[in-house]
Amino acid sequence: MDKKYDIVVWGASGFTGRLVCEYLFKNYTKKNSTLKWAIAGRNINKLKGIRKDFINDTIPIIIANSNDIDSLNELTKSTKVVCTTVGPYAKYGSKLVQSCIKNKTHYCDLAGEVQWIHKMIQENHEFAERNKVKIVNCCGFDSIPSDMGVYFIYQWLKNKNQSIKSIDMRVAGVKGGISGGTYASLNNVIKESYEDKEIYKILSNPYSLNPNGYQKGEDKNDLRKVIYDKVSKKWISPFIMASINTKIVRRSNAISGFKYGKNFRYSEATTAGKGFKGKIKGYLNAFPLIFVAAKPKSILKMIANTILPKPGQGPSKIKRENGYYNMKFYIRTNESKNMIARVIGDMDPGYGSTAKMLAESAVCLAKDDLKESYGVLTPSTAMGELLLNRLKENAGLCFMFE
Repeated sequence: MDKKYDIVVWGASGFTGRLVCEYLFKNYTKKNSTLKWAIAGRNINKLKGIRKDFINDTIPIIIANSNDIDSLNELTKSTKVVCTTVGPYAKYGSKLVQSCIKNKTHYCDLAGEVQWIHKMIQENHEFAERNKVKIVNCCGFDSIPSDMGVYFIYQWLKNKNQSIKSIDMRVAGVKGGISGGTYASLNNVIKESYEDKEIYKILSNPYSLNPNGYQKGEDKNDLRKVIYDKVSKKWISPFIMASINTKIVRRSNAISGFKYGKNFRYSEATTAGKGFKGKIKGYLNAFPLIFVAAKPKSILKMIANTILPKPGQGPSKIKRENGYYNMKFYIRTNESKNMIARVIGDMDPGYGSTAKMLAESAVCLAKDDLKESYGVLTPSTAMGELLLNRLKENAGLCFMFE
């Protein structure tokens, strides 16, 4: 289909949406790229403000509403790719996904909402396959470093005639806070899990995003307490993004024909250090999660809602640029070898790095000659090596073996 734009950024007036627009303008428009893109949202004045503050008047504006299917259809008919930062996606994303599939438009988002992604898979995967559309969730800090990190390891080992038995990812270092949008999405997930037992089952099943018939395996629930880790030989604590990242990695394995292996195991946690100090740090790392995961309307949740950022809020440019993350992947191969790989990001994970990863995912979907895989996909199964190259060359990510 003939499309007017390559990319439309939906939710451009939000904090992360602004960063995506700024990135596209700086790295593509100002460099005389052929990329044709537009910004979209509900509020014309806010969108005009974005153009004035970050970009220029040459970038078109589209007005639409997430609850108005006619306006969404007009938007999706106009572009090859919709890049959306509007969450919680369970509230604002379903009609947009359906409109994209109907009008044969690829889609990428920052969703980390397991229950909603599960719903999109059940309702839309086959429809997207038939219409040859790529619906790609989790194109930010959750879950590109994890998903593309495992994909990188697989490709590297394959070239050495080796195969993966298990990978345990440990966050070795991070500087940067949780985004307001991410916290709002987490709150929505927690609220729905308390209200609906079926949603709780989806959240607690490590394989819930796998295709029907493949929702069992050797992996257990994600870590929920502080323990001594025999893999890293350090104390470890729960990693807040593990609940989505691990499921995305397992889905990548399942829908790619189990290229990592049918018995492949994967886990995530945060390292705290060795000895007594490491143990204490582990508990300190885990303490904030008590507030984040607290029951809706409880005192702990009220405290978290007061302290943590609201949607649309975020750190200064200096804080974003001074952030980083360092993820260590402890690998066991079927050839009985132990190895370590790393994924390192050059900005704070929740905002700076996430905006770059999402923007490059959108450009990859719009401009690159991708393999013919369609449906509700993961970053690695939708874009593979071409996205990996973009992340390394443009988005400040480093993929390496020690």
